[in-house]
Amino acid sequence: MYTINLTPNSFADAGDMFDRLAAAQADKSELMQDLGELLMQSTKDRFPTGQAPDGTPWAPKSQATLDSYRSREGRKRNASVPFRPLFGPSGRLSSEIFYEAGSQSVEIGSALIYAAVMQEGAEKGAFGSMANGSPIPWGDIPARPYLGLSPDDETNVKATAEDWLERVAQTGN
Repeated sequence: MYTINLTPNSFADAGDMFDRLAAAQADKSELMQDLGELLMQSTKDRFPTGQAPDGTPWAPKSQATLDSYRSREGRKRNASVPFRPLFGPSGRLSSEIFYEAGSQSVEIGSALIYAAVMQEGAEKGAFGSMANGSPIPWGDIPARPYLGLSPDDETNVKATAEDWLERVAQTGN
């Protein structure tokens, strides 16, 4: 499982919001659920644009990867080569983003075995070799960060937290 955690250090300028959140005696589970939903959707929305949270485009697929997809495509009916980065033949990574919310925190990520490699990248042979001697992975995989906070995410998280703090102040819960 590969996840990121939201902490006060995740934000460029959180002001006193985190101090007020820490001081709030109310159960923060509802807030964490809301933040999880918001960030899960935001992460999924980045896949069609092919951009990291900071707005930089993901590295394109290598020609070797595209050729491999094409060779598999010939064996399947109605298959199409996924040209966009992080969209493989299964499309699983873009659809299997989840969050886990607790009373004080929220994590967002993917349980797929290759999720960390897509986020961080890996060099050819970083994970050893197969029985036939071929390296794992068989080529360098560039980092394509899909998890993280975009400037819009920061704004939305802060607004959601501020709304929650207002409700708590009004209701006392």
